[in-house]
Amino acid sequence: MPQPPLDHVASRPSEPVGVSRAAFGVLARAITSRQVRAITSRVSRMTTASRRPVRWIASRAPVAAVTSRAPVMAIALGLSVVFAIILDAVVDGGPALAVLLYCLGIAAVRLPLRHSVPIGVLAIGGLLVEGAIYGRLGRDLSLILSACLVFLVAYSVKERRAARAAEAREAVLAERARIAREIHDILAHSLSAQLVHLEGAKLLLRANKTDEALDRVVHARDLAKSGLEEARRAVSALREDSPALPQALRTLVEDFQAATDRPCTLHISGAEHRLPPEAELALLRTAQEALTNVRRHAPGSPATVRLMYEPGSCGLRITNPASAEPGTPGGGYGLVGMRERAELLGGTLSAGETHDGFQVHLWVPA
Repeated sequence: MPQPPLDHVASRPSEPVGVSRAAFGVLARAITSRQVRAITSRVSRMTTASRRPVRWIASRAPVAAVTSRAPVMAIALGLSVVFAIILDAVVDGGPALAVLLYCLGIAAVRLPLRHSVPIGVLAIGGLLVEGAIYGRLGRDLSLILSACLVFLVAYSVKERRAARAAEAREAVLAERARIAREIHDILAHSLSAQLVHLEGAKLLLRANKTDEALDRVVHARDLAKSGLEEARRAVSALREDSPALPQALRTLVEDFQAATDRPCTLHISGAEHRLPPEAELALLRTAQEALTNVRRHAPGSPATVRLMYEPGSCGLRITNPASAEPGTPGGGYGLVGMRERAELLGGTLSAGETHDGFQVHLWVPA
């Protein structure tokens, strides 16, 4: 039978391996270039469309595999327990007992209780039957106690691992919440202060006071730089070389006065001393958030910050009188974050209106 010419495909480097040259030539003539492009495009679309389900199945394959293997593993371990008991009845001790205890330990660690408990009951029942038949009930009772001990120890190891995994997940969630609070406090403080400066610069430019407007813009730039530096530090662990709390509060008071041109006083009572880093950070962030809220919701209002050192605790109170000017509408997560900080430290936070203004009071044990 004559073979078709293959000159036009013999030079192709992509000729499939294992297919005869004659068959390849027939396929090459039968499929036109347009058909090849159509098939390639369809395969590409099918691959793209199936990529997400494949990823979804692959991401859950280990869980599904473990779930589907549990009954099979339980049956295998149950049969192993039965064979070990039969072997122990024939040989009277030896490796059969080691296999029995090993299977019980594996069942307690690898399988859920609904599968591991029947295996343990099967082992105990088999040993009791063996002891009653062969008259070795005393020896088998001690073996039953050993099997129960192995099962309980293996199950406690499994529970301890699960508890450690749960603690690790809780620690991750707590760290995420802490970083979220840090980022919120830093951005709320720096961005709101920048907004105040830029708004003042806009008003000064309308009044043709370019020098004062430029000074406002410079202050806004400095606040942006300091906010960026604080944001970088917030994602790291608490630093032991951070400035003392009174000094940090003085810096906040100075920033408030520079941003609002309103007086802000700091009163410190009690013997100054260093607090735990978490307590100092909570006090500092609370003062920062409270002063930011004064700028936003009570523009033109002065503020007073009181830091009170007491034996075994420390208190912070920020007050401001009511403002005649309208504030910025809207709310955020500032109060929620402050309360979360206080609760994590075992302290309390109260915030609300007074007879002449607003007050935020934080108390933490230290």
